[in-house]
Amino acid sequence: MANRLLLIASLSLFACACKQPPRVQENLVPVDVPQFNADSAFNYTARQVEFGPRVPNTAAHKACGAYLADCLRSFGAEVTEQETTLRLKDNTPIEIKNIIGSFQPEKRIRIMLCAHWDSRPFADNAPNEADRLKPIDGANDGAGAAAVLLEIARQIGQKQPAAGVDIILFDAEDWGEPRFAMPSKHYGTFCMGSEYWAKNPHVPNYKAKFGILLDMVGAPNAAFYRDYYSMQFAPQIVKKVWEAANSLGYSDYFINKDGGGIQDDHYYVNEYRKIPCIDIIHYDTNRYADGFADYWHTHNDNMKNVDTATLKVVGQTLMYVIYNEK
Repeated sequence: MANRLLLIASLSLFACACKQPPRVQENLVPVDVPQFNADSAFNYTARQVEFGPRVPNTAAHKACGAYLADCLRSFGAEVTEQETTLRLKDNTPIEIKNIIGSFQPEKRIRIMLCAHWDSRPFADNAPNEADRLKPIDGANDGAGAAAVLLEIARQIGQKQPAAGVDIILFDAEDWGEPRFAMPSKHYGTFCMGSEYWAKNPHVPNYKAKFGILLDMVGAPNAAFYRDYYSMQFAPQIVKKVWEAANSLGYSDYFINKDGGGIQDDHYYVNEYRKIPCIDIIHYDTNRYADGFADYWHTHNDNMKNVDTATLKVVGQTLMYVIYNEK
């Protein structure tokens, strides 16, 4: 997850340390909105983790990228694999792949859903110094968000919403400078894949009505506050999504309070493509000193920290939004 943080003072953020299961009010869910299958999303998460750390220039990365593209094709998406070579600080080349699945590409009104699919090549926060140069699974930080989008893509393949949908899986999001000293400068910057895509979209002059980025959306009892950059670039989309979550009974997860600011993939979508894009991210300064859980950027970011209840909350909220967009 992008760690170039602009920590914006959080105003009176109060979140429950332990939440009850979401209180879904089924009568508020329109009959034409499919039900998000959280077990399916969990399995897509586990499948990505099984490949091993998804770090560019590795066999695991290549195999997982092929798997994600094949999944999107099997759901009926028109798939673009945007491949390029980027450079790290020490000039080492890394081969990256942004994966785009487009549904109803002929539609003028489009919604963009995105996440990153790579995993961190360093374990910055590992307690044992010897482990810090080893890549992580990134079960929650990467795989879970990509899995939510795969399940949404599967549902779209069965029932198309009125608007066209582009699912974009960004690569090389997690290559930023580690917290420990690395004299060789064998690192890049955060959000390399999304910055490349934003400057070189898969479709010339690509536009979407709005975008929604997911990042770290699978942790048990996650809290999603309103991200600073999202409120600066696209407050109306934040309002749309948080109101949708509230109407579904998910207000214990989608907290209607301002949080900190994360210069995540959505920053580049807004900055270079001028598409109003928001970030749904688990960043909680109430519970964690730096906003992130203690397993973040460690080898404990594994399947034990992915929860179907949270995947359901996020996935159903997005389904509600996209199927009600005209």
